[in-house]
Amino acid sequence: MENQKLYHFVGIKGSGMSSLALVLHEKGYQVQGSDVEDYFFTQRDLEKAGIKLLPFSKDNIKEGMIVIAGNAFPDTHEEIVRAKELGLDVIRYHDFIGQFIQPFTSIAVTGSHGKTSTTGLLSHVLSGVAPTSFLIGDGTGHGDPNAKFFSFEACEYRRHFLAYAPDYAIMTNIDFDHPDYYKSIDDVYDAFQSMAAQVKKGIFAYGDDKYLRKLVANVPIYYYGLTEEDDIQARNIERTTEGSAFDVYHGEDFVGHFVLPAFGQHNILNALGVIAVAYMEELDMKEVAAEMLSFQGVKRRFSEKKVADMVIVDDYAHHPAEIKATIDGARQKYPDKEIIAVFQPHTFTRTIALMDEFAEALDLADVVYLCDIFGSAREKQGDVKIEDLGAKISKGGTVISETNVSPLLDHHDAVMVFMGAGDVQKFERAYENLLSTTTRNVL
Repeated sequence: MENQKLYHFVGIKGSGMSSLALVLHEKGYQVQGSDVEDYFFTQRDLEKAGIKLLPFSKDNIKEGMIVIAGNAFPDTHEEIVRAKELGLDVIRYHDFIGQFIQPFTSIAVTGSHGKTSTTGLLSHVLSGVAPTSFLIGDGTGHGDPNAKFFSFEACEYRRHFLAYAPDYAIMTNIDFDHPDYYKSIDDVYDAFQSMAAQVKKGIFAYGDDKYLRKLVANVPIYYYGLTEEDDIQARNIERTTEGSAFDVYHGEDFVGHFVLPAFGQHNILNALGVIAVAYMEELDMKEVAAEMLSFQGVKRRFSEKKVADMVIVDDYAHHPAEIKATIDGARQKYPDKEIIAVFQPHTFTRTIALMDEFAEALDLADVVYLCDIFGSAREKQGDVKIEDLGAKISKGGTVISETNVSPLLDHHDAVMVFMGAGDVQKFERAYENLLSTTTRNVL
């Protein structure tokens, strides 16, 4: 690949695209990109790196560029049309990564849930032990000029991850999601089975997942988990308000003692996948344990702040399994506080397909509030209303709007968890502003 040419990213504010742009920029490539003018949290790092951001226009496309196209944008997009008119190379995001990872020891992190948190922890740990480049789905990317390892998030949507043939894969779980594309859980399993067939050295899979247990591959599959049936096991687990501590064994061989400053059982499992990769690559496990201690988490995964007497948590959870995991983490860290869930469903198809599961997961909170369903670039409306979900929730289900979040002020000295993959943060900002104003007036 030619690093003297200018790489133009169509849809640079997408989480994967912004990560990749940062990787190429740090490796010395010339990078710019275009997107809508709305603010996205991913653009902050791009701006700090001095990467040029442009509004979409066919005039952005010039002779001699290499164009990397985000998966959300069809071939009819004005910039892609212009690039093809000029005879430029137009490479889809996933295809570019498939080529880019070849010189490194590559580790793909995939699964229906937990990809970003696991990729974040893996990248953090590996970077502390050896030169590592990484792509994390929260918009974070790093390109080390001397990289030995390349860790990256591999998304199963539309089977995009089949563009990759990594050395290793961590597979966190197989669950039914993306109902606008996948027909059934068996269709999802089929995609992961295809991915497993492309891995070159080894797969690390969560042992309690019945679908992952059915995988067949040409390389060893190491199962990680909490039971005797697992190859890599966590034992002697202690979950406290400070985080989680546990011992890891490979069979009867002691791998090490690890302390993770993160909450919820799912994070222990994510850590096991990371530890398994490091162990099989024969890295120093004491160094791995030391790096784990300083992990700060990833963006929009249990991101906390304190406003007045409230703990406010921002989380990307948008599937029932993720909501359960987030509430479990909140209960571990704040066992004596009321946990309030504020949830914005993401896409109409997912809301319809998983309606009962959403209600069951949200009812694990003490009180539930709902925001209107967030559509997507692919679907603007659907045959379901937010009130349909509210009717199934026993712990509340009151619908709030951005202009009236005042019902949330009824709670004091509690944990308010905002969850969603859309723009739920605007409700959070409205609440914080109201809370700050109300507190000032009381004082």
